[in-house]
Amino acid sequence: MHTFIRFTGVLGIGVAAAWALALSGTSAPQAALSAQAPAVRPADLVLTNGKIVTVEDAQPEVQAMAVNGDTITALGSNAEIQRYVGPNTKVIDLNGALATPGLMEAHAHFTGVGDAARNLKLADAQTWDDIVRMVGEAAAKARPGEWIIGRGWHQEKWSTVPEPNVEGFPVHEALSRVSPNNPVWLGHASGHAGFANAKAMELAKIVRTTPNPPGGTILRDKAGNATGLFNERAQGLITDALSRSRAGRTPAEVEADLRTQIELASREALSKGLTTVTDAGSPPLTIEVMKKVVDDRKLPVRVWMMLREGPDKLETDMPKYRVVNYGDKRFTVRAVKRAIDGALGSRGAWMLEPYADLPSTSGMNTDTPGDLRETAALAAKFDYQVAVHAIGDRGNRETLDIYEETFKRLRLDGKQLRWRIEHAQHLSAADIPRFGQLGVIASMQGIHATSDAPYVLARLGPKRAEEGAYVWQKLMKTGAVIANGTDAPVEDINPIASYYASVSRRTKDGTVFFPDQRMSRMEALRSYTINVAFASFDEGIKGSLKPGKLADVTVFSKDLLTVPEQEIPTTKILYTVVGGQVAYEGRP
Repeated sequence: MHTFIRFTGVLGIGVAAAWALALSGTSAPQAALSAQAPAVRPADLVLTNGKIVTVEDAQPEVQAMAVNGDTITALGSNAEIQRYVGPNTKVIDLNGALATPGLMEAHAHFTGVGDAARNLKLADAQTWDDIVRMVGEAAAKARPGEWIIGRGWHQEKWSTVPEPNVEGFPVHEALSRVSPNNPVWLGHASGHAGFANAKAMELAKIVRTTPNPPGGTILRDKAGNATGLFNERAQGLITDALSRSRAGRTPAEVEADLRTQIELASREALSKGLTTVTDAGSPPLTIEVMKKVVDDRKLPVRVWMMLREGPDKLETDMPKYRVVNYGDKRFTVRAVKRAIDGALGSRGAWMLEPYADLPSTSGMNTDTPGDLRETAALAAKFDYQVAVHAIGDRGNRETLDIYEETFKRLRLDGKQLRWRIEHAQHLSAADIPRFGQLGVIASMQGIHATSDAPYVLARLGPKRAEEGAYVWQKLMKTGAVIANGTDAPVEDINPIASYYASVSRRTKDGTVFFPDQRMSRMEALRSYTINVAFASFDEGIKGSLKPGKLADVTVFSKDLLTVPEQEIPTTKILYTVVGGQVAYEGRP
C-alpha cells in the first residue's frame, strides 16, 4: 500500500505535523524542535516508514529518504524527513518494507532478453521430445520458409538422454520431420551452441565436407553427417544463413525491431527490480539505436553497454562509440567485450586438463590470445575497460596472463583500470590470488553455480570442482570484487533467484554445492549494488544510497536480509524507482 499526500496552506501544516507524530511516535517537544529546523526545499518524492538499507557504513539503515529530481536529498528517520514533505510531494509509505539501492545486473545480453521474450522458451523443457513438440506446433502456424527461433534448452537438465544421440546431444531427424519447410534454430541455454534442423542446414549449405570453422565444431555422427549441433563459432554458419534471409529488411525495419527488443528488455528488467543492466557486448548498430532511444526519452532503465567486435575494427570504433552517462545518465559505452573460450555445458570451456566425462577434449579457444593482446593494447589507448568471457581454468589463466603482461608493458595500474573477467567459473588454485593482486574484477553469476552444479562434478571431477568452481569466498579473500548477475537470457534476469543462489548454493534437489563458498546476505546484496557500480566506474553516483547520489531504489515484499532462507525465492518486487521516478509498481 502507498499513500499520496498533498498539503496546502495552514491546514496542510497542521495535518503534516499530525501525520509525522502518528507515524514516528515523536513526542510534541521533539516535534517542536523538528519544526524549528531550517526550511528546506520540498522534495519531489519521499519514501517513508521503511527499512532502507543504504550499503553505506556511515549511515547503514534509515527509515525514510527524500528525493529532488533524480537525486537523493536526505536520509533519516520519519520525523527528520517529514520536513521535506510539501504540497506537491509524492509520498510512498513503505509499511516497513525493505528498500535497497537499485539492484544492478552485472552481466546480461540486453537485446537478447527482449528477443527471447518473443521466441520459443525452451528452458522448462523436460525432454528432447518436448522441444520437438513445441517446434512442431510453431511450424503449424508459421508461413512456409519462416524461421522458427528458440533458446534455453540444456541437455543436462532433461529427465532422459535423447535417443539417438551423439555425445549426449540429440540428432536432427525428429526436428526436421515436424518442420520440413521451416528452418529451425534453437540456441543452447549457455549461448555457446545451437541446434538446427535439415532446412536450416540446407540454407547454410552444410554438407559432409563442410569444415569446422576456427574456434567452432560441427558435431557429426559416425558417418560424418552433421547431427544439427553447432558448437561455439560454428554457430555462425547457421546465423549467417539467418542473416541472409533477413537481408531484405530496410534500415527502418531493422531499427524498429531493435527498438521492440529494447522495450521488452526494459520492461522485463524493471519488473524484476533492476535499475541498471550491464549489457555484455553489442555491435555498433545497437549502440546507435540505444542512443536514439535515450534521445527520445524512451529508455526507462539504465544500460551500461560493452562494445563487441573484432580488433580489426576497434581502432576506428572505440573512440567513435565511447560515451559515459549519456542523456540523464541512462547510457554508457566504455568497455570492450571478447571471449577466450566457450561454456562448460557444451564442453567448450577451455580447460588445463581434459574433461573428466569426455577425455578427448579440453574445450576450445575462441578469440585467440593474439587477438586479445591487440584488444588490450587498444583498450589502454582509448581508455576502455576490457571484459573477457572466460569460463575454463585455462581460459582464465590465459586471460590473467594477458592482463598482467599488458599492465607491466604499459606500466598501467590494474586496480585503477578494473579490467574484468566475465564468469570466472572454474579456476586453478594458483590463479585465484591473482584476481586480488592484479585488481581484476570477477563478474560472476550466482545462479550459474546452482544451475550448473548437477553436471559440474561430471565435467571436472570432484578435485577440480572443489578447488575452483564458483569460489566466491576464496576470491573475496584475495581482495577481489565480485559483481553479480544472471547472464540473461541464459538464465532468467531475476536478481532474487541469483541472490538466493549466492547465499544458499542450494540446487533443485536440495543439496548444497560446496557450502563453504556461500556469500553472506550482505555480501550478496553488495555484489548486486555497490560492487556492480564499482565494476562500471559508477560508484560515485549509484550503488548505494546517500545524498547526492542517484535515487535508484528497489523495494521488496520480504526482507531478504532476515527472512528464513527458504522464503527468499518467493520475494516479489513492490517498487522499482529509477532517478526518483516509479518505473515499476508490483503487488505484495
